[in-house]
Amino acid sequence: MWEHHADRFPDAVVQVQGDREFTWREFDRRADGIAATLLAAGVAHQDKVAQYLYNAPEYLESTFGLYKAALVPVNTNYRYTDDEIVYLWDNADAVAVVFHGTFADRCERLKERLPAIRTWIWVDDGTAPCPDWAIDYEVAAASATERTIPPWGRSPDDIYMLYTGGTTGMPKGVMWRVDDVIGSLDAASRQPLPAAPGWDALDARITKPGPRNLPAAPLMHGTGAFNAMWNLALAGAVVTMAGRSFDPIELLDTVQTHRVNSMSIVGDAFARPILRALDAEPDRWDFSSMRVIVSSGVMWSSETKAGLLRHNPRLIMIDSLGSSEAIGMANNTTTSEGAGETAKFVLTAHCRVLTEDGHEVTPGSGERGRVALRGRTPIGYYKDPEKSASTFVTFEGVRWSIPGDYAEVEADGTVKLLGRGSQCINTGGEKVYPEEVEEALKLHPSVADAAVVGLPDERFGESITALVEAADGADIDEAALILHVRSTLAAYKAPKRVFTIDTIGRAANGKLDYRRLKALAVESAAAPPHPA
Repeated sequence: MWEHHADRFPDAVVQVQGDREFTWREFDRRADGIAATLLAAGVAHQDKVAQYLYNAPEYLESTFGLYKAALVPVNTNYRYTDDEIVYLWDNADAVAVVFHGTFADRCERLKERLPAIRTWIWVDDGTAPCPDWAIDYEVAAASATERTIPPWGRSPDDIYMLYTGGTTGMPKGVMWRVDDVIGSLDAASRQPLPAAPGWDALDARITKPGPRNLPAAPLMHGTGAFNAMWNLALAGAVVTMAGRSFDPIELLDTVQTHRVNSMSIVGDAFARPILRALDAEPDRWDFSSMRVIVSSGVMWSSETKAGLLRHNPRLIMIDSLGSSEAIGMANNTTTSEGAGETAKFVLTAHCRVLTEDGHEVTPGSGERGRVALRGRTPIGYYKDPEKSASTFVTFEGVRWSIPGDYAEVEADGTVKLLGRGSQCINTGGEKVYPEEVEEALKLHPSVADAAVVGLPDERFGESITALVEAADGADIDEAALILHVRSTLAAYKAPKRVFTIDTIGRAANGKLDYRRLKALAVESAAAPPHPA
């Protein structure tokens, strides 16, 4: 589809970042160069290639090149530490990495630990020269003069793999057929694509270059990636910000300068700062080009949505309930004509709320179940049949994807979300598994035991909070413990607060009463500071 758009609209703009601008012709040919470079390096059909990149034109361009060569993109969380990256790339069986120059030192450190990675492609970001063990991305991008097609061809069954922190600890690769990704993203379209692929139907639907999308969320996550890739399927353009940390001022400047039409965010962690900036300087920006804002990963409040509508009454704001394992399960739409209640969703056609034994929850019954999606779903988790079997479940011959969101079905058929059944903490769209942080805390000599919970946070949804039991004779230093966790895990996994308690109170089987501990954390957070 992307190649077809490049043939039809070669001079239309497809990617923008700051003063860098690429046409569909350039996008297509440069991606051919990336594909050709990897093929020349000896990759095999469906080999895995890691993308260790911030948001930039090279992210989607290299994705395009991987699809051309029938290779599998592997998203990499740039917040990960050395050990986390080694686990990810080793688990994915990566044979090549496309990386921003700022990560060159880390990549060089990790090379000996990852002997299966034979090809390193360096993207210049002005931080340091290209290492002698890497290929310059610009040289690779310029290496093709015609369309690159691999000897093994391409197939609807080729894989797109999205690594997710999920709810069970270590990252795991969700395997999607590319055909199912396209079908899932297209499901909400007013004029769906036909069941049998055909260029005439696509051309009739897309008669000119499409809208401009800004992934405010990282492309390394599904929220940003899915929205951006689908906008390209509509022959649209993707606008990325140059800054490497979220800045609402830069976002609003970018929207105004490039007349952005849609945006993907992660709840109030993004929306509140945007609204504060608009409220502080209501006449500074022209926000009128924005039509659709999609949030996935964390719900955003009705108050924030109402505030944004004051600045642009034509906005359509969508809470999309989905995950790496299930695209488009349900949605909540807010416009100036009507606001959806926070945490209340309308299920899509192939989604249901099921009990543990696979029966549908009766509307208005007060019964709880898990939100489940049938139809176009992932193949499973890469190299993990046990976790695949627990998430992708078959009831009465129907295969369901059940990521773990608990819900009740109201009498009117709408769904009230209750959260994950596990203890997974969702902070700003990042999923954090408490036991991983607890283990990091317990490695500190001052800590005898630890528990980690998520407390409500107006910006990030939940903030990571630790309760620790001191080792005999030890004093707990909150700042030191937070730094200790940051030294072993990604910074977003570190606690925002650490409270000392007499005992964690584990049961005889070693388990924690998280409900009790969370209540204790809420009480501790509300207490006035100690006089000391």
